[in-house]
Amino acid sequence: MSKTLKIAIIGCGGIAGGKHLPSLSRQKTAELVAFCDIIEERAQEAAEKYGAEGAKVYTDFRKLLEEGGIDVVHVCTPNDSHSEISVAALEADCHVMCEKPMAKTTAQAQEMLDAARRTGKKLSIAYQNRFRNDSQYLKEMCENGELGEVYYAKAIALRRRAVPTWGVFLDEEKQGGGPLIDIGTHALDLTLWMMDNYKPRSVTGSVFHKLGHRKNAANAFGPWDPEQFKVEDSAFGFITMENGATIALESSWALNVAEYGEAKTLLCGTEAGADMTSGLRINGEKSGRLYETNIELTPGGVAFYSGGEESEADREARLWLEAVIEDKEPLVKPEQALVVTQILEAIYESARTGKTVYFDGTRNIEAQDTAQAVLNK
Repeated sequence: MSKTLKIAIIGCGGIAGGKHLPSLSRQKTAELVAFCDIIEERAQEAAEKYGAEGAKVYTDFRKLLEEGGIDVVHVCTPNDSHSEISVAALEADCHVMCEKPMAKTTAQAQEMLDAARRTGKKLSIAYQNRFRNDSQYLKEMCENGELGEVYYAKAIALRRRAVPTWGVFLDEEKQGGGPLIDIGTHALDLTLWMMDNYKPRSVTGSVFHKLGHRKNAANAFGPWDPEQFKVEDSAFGFITMENGATIALESSWALNVAEYGEAKTLLCGTEAGADMTSGLRINGEKSGRLYETNIELTPGGVAFYSGGEESEADREARLWLEAVIEDKEPLVKPEQALVVTQILEAIYESARTGKTVYFDGTRNIEAQDTAQAVLNK
């Protein structure tokens, strides 16, 4: 494969324009040659702004794939179409970066994983928070055993009032849910990755529709339409892993909470603990005393210069393209992302039935075992 990859973007909305297109346009190994969106004008605008000379515009992803000549496809569409488009792209001999979550359901995510294995093409999911400086630093600490055995964690994705009012975020049919599947997925992925633990045993969940019906509500993005608000406004899960470790997952778009933050994790280990409440903080015990240390992650040290560090979006794009070119595993493996989807689906199921969901022989244990085997290599 050449050092320059021909890339197609399917779905030219907010996440494409806000992250994928700008970051890919800054990569020397990327050539943006095809743009697809059900709204042709949106695809045309993206092509004019980011496209290589002669870039093509489509409204049907099938036609794009049929014409060929594409190395990599980025899927930036609503959740309910992730699986269909990703599988089709993999079958068309393309590597695929799909936006989070992996899919609307576990069954759809499994179809994506099966297609990647069957075709031998690379599949990754856009969990960009792994690429932040604090995440990278904390992951290295975890891998070095500095926290010891992490047996309790919190996955935090709390907004006080920040309900997205555009696109299809409030459409349960297209998205599969609200804040849990939208931002809770980031916090859960980050936490599982830090713990290096992908074997859930049971999940208990609570989902609430308490504030979405209110008119003229205070909201960072302007008042939402109660008639369109078909998803939860907050959701919570308690996850027990096979080794006994437990995770509390908190997610909300609207919640009466004074302390909030999203895509954060709190880890409690036998040797030390860590949290991202305000920067990256490590706590523990040393020489008979308790300590707290705040990790400085900005370059600094030079007057009037804040540093020229790579952004998390650019780092995600660069490492993904390197994985394709150098034929190595991407940082975000599909086996890992599938387990995230399994747990999210179980939280919704538990909330709906009022029962704890157990991961036994009737659920997809094979996929969990595969994920763990990949991580243990």
